[in-house]
Amino acid sequence: MTPHPLTASVSVLRADNPGPMTLDGTRSAVLRAPGAPSCVVVDPGPDDAAHLDALAAAGPVGLVLITHRHADHTAGSPGLRDRTGAPVRAADPEHCHGGDPLRDGEVIEAAGVRIEVLATPGHTADSVSLVVTAPGENPVVLTGDTVLGRGTTVIAAPDGSLRDYLAALDTLERVGGGRLGVPAHGPEIPDLGVAVRGYRAHRLERLDQVRVALAVLGDDAGTDAVVAHVYADVDPSVRGAAGQSVAAQLAYLRDDAP
Repeated sequence: MTPHPLTASVSVLRADNPGPMTLDGTRSAVLRAPGAPSCVVVDPGPDDAAHLDALAAAGPVGLVLITHRHADHTAGSPGLRDRTGAPVRAADPEHCHGGDPLRDGEVIEAAGVRIEVLATPGHTADSVSLVVTAPGENPVVLTGDTVLGRGTTVIAAPDGSLRDYLAALDTLERVGGGRLGVPAHGPEIPDLGVAVRGYRAHRLERLDQVRVALAVLGDDAGTDAVVAHVYADVDPSVRGAAGQSVAAQLAYLRDDAP
């Protein structure tokens, strides 16, 4: 397995962990400008020896970055550090190994590229996106699970927040117009700004559907009842994720909405 190039400086390697929540599998990104002596790996993925061996072979790996805490992104971090010695940095200190936590607005210069860290919470509280700029290339935005290559992401329990997520979409729209988006699941996004606007419209449409459900079921209706009303056509394999998103929608309408 070798990483698949998207630009001269950004490649991806997909792990063999497909599923309802991971789509075709977690895509690790490998960042290295032409001629740079080392690379940066973003999201090592699951603890899969073949996948980690392939990422290590793409090295030398000088740094590992994490977009958020979920195990399909982080479980491979210790194994990749063992293979390469590279420090692992994440917004959540729990997922740092030999490196400092990532900070919103921080700029990292490594592997011949410039990486700007953007806090984009909502899917999880620790979610970040990364704007990658290489000499002579248009910037590319790594979105983790905040924006996927197909479908929509879950507002994940226990720390997901729809209010934060809508603000994160605003952030990504500001930086993503006309730029390539590289999600951790699914294919790349030709114009991230267009995708973000579609995501926002979908979220607002779902909110309206929840409002209608509450008008029918009563303002104190629980999550399960609202899921059955709004997501009746959802595949059972993702019904749990729908429940998490509905819980976030109800919290937004009852507590967070202006």
